[in-house]
Amino acid sequence: MAQINDSQLKQLVEATLFVLGKPVSVKVLRETVLADFSVSVPRLKSLLDELVMEYQERGVQLVNVAGGYRFQTRDSLSEILQTLWQEQAPKYSRATLETLAVIAYQQPVTRGEIEAVRGVAVSSQIIKNLTDRGWVRVVGHKEVPGRPSLFATTAEFLAYFGLDKLADLPPLTDAESLEAVFSGMKTMPETIEESINE
Repeated sequence: MAQINDSQLKQLVEATLFVLGKPVSVKVLRETVLADFSVSVPRLKSLLDELVMEYQERGVQLVNVAGGYRFQTRDSLSEILQTLWQEQAPKYSRATLETLAVIAYQQPVTRGEIEAVRGVAVSSQIIKNLTDRGWVRVVGHKEVPGRPSLFATTAEFLAYFGLDKLADLPPLTDAESLEAVFSGMKTMPETIEESINE
């Protein structure tokens, strides 16, 4: 395998992250642009930590989200930069956001379990919108009559909301929310969390 010096490695990694514009894991970097070079995982992680520090005070930051690294603008600049976008961000109904919250905090969860928490039926359009957006996907089927689909969040969900892992979800604070979302909550199997982070 070819050798690459630290300066060239930093340039290549920085350019890759800039061009892709989505979270890229250490594994993906090593299997793609660094496949022909001899770069150890500790060396690559050290370089990424160095880049994170270098960009810390700039308008663009390198952040670790959804199990990978990506460049994004500083949160403090978002309101000012909003004028650059012609189209408005999509508005989501309360029902859509409630459904997403139940899936995020109780995953994997069936549609019936979402309805039990929300107390109302979940329309197919809500599930379709969340699936089309790439925030939710079917990760299996519950072993009960009818074998309903089990829904869980995706790496796109984590990236969009600036989370590295599900444990970074904000805690629910009011008693009613806690009771509604966590009553009967299941522990997520590792295989599902791993598939979310892929």
